[in-house]
Amino acid sequence: MSSYHVSVLLDESIRGLNIDPEGVYVDVTFGAGGHSKEILKKLKSGSLIAFDQDVDSESNLLQDDRLVFVRHNFRYMKNHLKVNGFPKVDGILADLGVSSHQFDVGERGFSTRFDGRLDMRMDQDSSLTAAVIVNEYDEVALQRVFTEGADLKNSKLLIQKIVDARNVKRIESTSELKEVLSGMTHPSKVAQFLARVFQALRIEVNEELGALKALLDQAKDVLKPGGRLVVISYHSIEDRMVKNYIKSGNFEGVLQKDLYGNVNRPFAPINRKVIMPNEDEIKDNSRARSAKLRIAERLHE
Repeated sequence: MSSYHVSVLLDESIRGLNIDPEGVYVDVTFGAGGHSKEILKKLKSGSLIAFDQDVDSESNLLQDDRLVFVRHNFRYMKNHLKVNGFPKVDGILADLGVSSHQFDVGERGFSTRFDGRLDMRMDQDSSLTAAVIVNEYDEVALQRVFTEGADLKNSKLLIQKIVDARNVKRIESTSELKEVLSGMTHPSKVAQFLARVFQALRIEVNEELGALKALLDQAKDVLKPGGRLVVISYHSIEDRMVKNYIKSGNFEGVLQKDLYGNVNRPFAPINRKVIMPNEDEIKDNSRARSAKLRIAERLHE
């Protein structure tokens, strides 16, 4: 399990759930099962419902009668909770982003370090791959992908290079894409630049921003009053969405007030300041460097 993925901000996120031993909790990003394992340690007669759309995650399943595993995207959380007899829950945990396993298996196409197919699907039953985006999206669609998913300032040049290259030969692998984009930035910034390009493609392939919006909207419906929402994000786009939603109940971060001047919002932040890994955790796990943890409590309606 530890070689599959090292759970980030593990102690902080589990504390943030404020677990009731008899309660019902949801881990929407099961992965290697690290967070789920710690939740189960604190449960007695309670239940844990774990989601993961990646078939590889099933190899990490824990043998525990209190665990219900759902192999679907968490954007469908509300329906699956209802079907499984858990319409209301006490806590939801989301560790967003890509697992170490997905990064380290070159053929999955997530990593800039290894050669592999331009895939990037978390749900391997999906038909949309990074290769489809790179080779078949028109320039307007590509502009949206790289603006929304990475906020790249030189996206027009990036898109032109992709279009020119694919007119000659279809771009099928991560190494071919890296070659197309070579020379676009200073050598000292190549890794960061490629990471943002790959991030944008991955977000589009997996509809990550739409899934996160659906999760946050559904969280207010399924969490009991006093229930906790715990979210770990890894880039500013996701963190901004989470921060705004916790603050205001919408993704623009605009506070809505009733006739009496009371703020209408479904959540109250538990941590006013974002929680980040300490130096020791970053030293042990470099992928924790960009992690940001936010915790909120469901308010009474």
